[in-house]
Amino acid sequence: MYVMLIEKKWILKEGTDQDVVRQLSSELGVDPVLAELLVQRGVRTFDQARAFFRPNLNDLHDPFLMQDMDKAVERLHDAVTAREKILVYGDYDVDGTTAVSLVYSFLKRLTSQVDFYIPERYDEGYGVSYKGIDWASENGFGLIITLDCGIKANEKVDYAGSKGIDMIICDHHLPENELPKAVAVLDPKREDCNYPFDDLSGCGVGFKLVQAYSQKYDIPFESLIPLLDLLVVSIASDLVSVTDENRILAHYGLKQLNGNPREGLLAMIHLSGLEPTHLTIDDIVFKIGPRINAAGRMESGRMAVELLTAGDASTAIRIGTEINEHNNERKNIDRRITQEALEMVRSGNCLSSGNATIVYNPQWHKGVVGIVASRLVEAFYKPTIVFTKSQEGLVTGSARSVHGFDLYDAIESCSDLLENFGGHLYAAGLTLKEENLMVFCERIEKSISKAIIPEMQTPVVDVDAHLNFSQITPKFLRILKQFQPFGPGNSAPVFLTENVYDNGMGRKVGAEGGHLKLELIQESHPYHHISAIGFNMAYFFDHIKAGNPIDVCYSIVENYYRGAANTQLRIKDMHERDEMI
Repeated sequence: MYVMLIEKKWILKEGTDQDVVRQLSSELGVDPVLAELLVQRGVRTFDQARAFFRPNLNDLHDPFLMQDMDKAVERLHDAVTAREKILVYGDYDVDGTTAVSLVYSFLKRLTSQVDFYIPERYDEGYGVSYKGIDWASENGFGLIITLDCGIKANEKVDYAGSKGIDMIICDHHLPENELPKAVAVLDPKREDCNYPFDDLSGCGVGFKLVQAYSQKYDIPFESLIPLLDLLVVSIASDLVSVTDENRILAHYGLKQLNGNPREGLLAMIHLSGLEPTHLTIDDIVFKIGPRINAAGRMESGRMAVELLTAGDASTAIRIGTEINEHNNERKNIDRRITQEALEMVRSGNCLSSGNATIVYNPQWHKGVVGIVASRLVEAFYKPTIVFTKSQEGLVTGSARSVHGFDLYDAIESCSDLLENFGGHLYAAGLTLKEENLMVFCERIEKSISKAIIPEMQTPVVDVDAHLNFSQITPKFLRILKQFQPFGPGNSAPVFLTENVYDNGMGRKVGAEGGHLKLELIQESHPYHHISAIGFNMAYFFDHIKAGNPIDVCYSIVENYYRGAANTQLRIKDMHERDEMI
């Protein structure tokens, strides 16, 4: 149980044009709170609301607007028609393995001369490896398509070229100043790329490649729709924004996942204990994604692709069961290492506990250090790096940040001490020589100290709107549901309701009694009660059980169990009434 004891600041969104809210509420016939949520999301007119509530695949961007797409499609077509051997190469995480599965599945329809390759996390590390290129050369591959990696693999691309292998790079990470000399480099974050949306997942870039190929060579778009269950898993798991094109792809991906998922994902749904046909982004983030990730963390990412491309239920269940066991093992290791790391910080036996939390233990499992870093952020709310030994003389780390702080930039400022690094604004991975570790910790602490400001060091709950329980009607819930799929850029709305009580049925739940299950009533509407769950909030129990009032911030979720649906508040935070908001 990882309880954040730092008090969170509640920030109520302001500045919404109330005249627009009133007009939109009237035109749509919806509660003003729902209209306000729409305006917050840039939806100000009836037509914009219709487009928001009815995502349309016809609104996807033309894939040929992406720089080098024409070159990529032409080279791929040459390989297909010449029956050249094509290797689909991707990272071992969820985004990489779903991307490989998507492109590999598409190409299998066109040619038998295709295989896939996932690097080993502990042997080859992240991204394109010399070992992978050598394997491709030894097995006669003439074209490698990289997915979710490759944008910084300049030397590896040159090495592949020296062996007569061309490369098409499909990536979504930030490039360096000089791009690799590949046949084509597909990355919407290229400075010279005018593609209208730059926050695709790695799997999303792979999808744009197969979309472009299909468009050029008259393959019906409808044949690509079964691939969208893979794409929504990557969008959810990689935490890219659920706006613009991603919102459309996620919407239809969820339809595919709920209606006719591939055998591998169906196996994961059952093994996760989820209710088929009612899956959400949250179900992917917290249940499906971690299980797919566990293959690469604990065994081999190749197993995840074998699962996601399984052609029959028995194969999928067999592989899925093994991956699920790896996930259970991962959770046990994660809990143990997290407790060790928490104790290191609390006892002062860490590398840094100032403006950053940095811990190192050479015995820790490399596959879970990212998860542990996230747990430490939850506990101490500081930019965090967790290190372990990767091989003789080298340590590897996983970094996680707090809202508003660019940890990747801070790591990049120490790049002269690193052997390798990569990632995003809030999450990164890095490798360095053990002898440089202490110097790196001093430098990164100074870099963070200079850049971080007090506002970034206080966890925040962004509140969308005040809400009375009496407003939570079936119509309100039906329309709120249409705001999905939720995710970055379109987060599940957070509401604030003041002066509420438990009706006396509240209790502690969970294996260690760490969570709260409540039945809340609002003083001004005493006959309208609603179920609520507060994870890791058992420390409020005595106050609530004594009949004291609280203010709550929450999102509204719909739970399904054996076909029955019930509405529940998922509490983000609560304050005792005598506290100032």
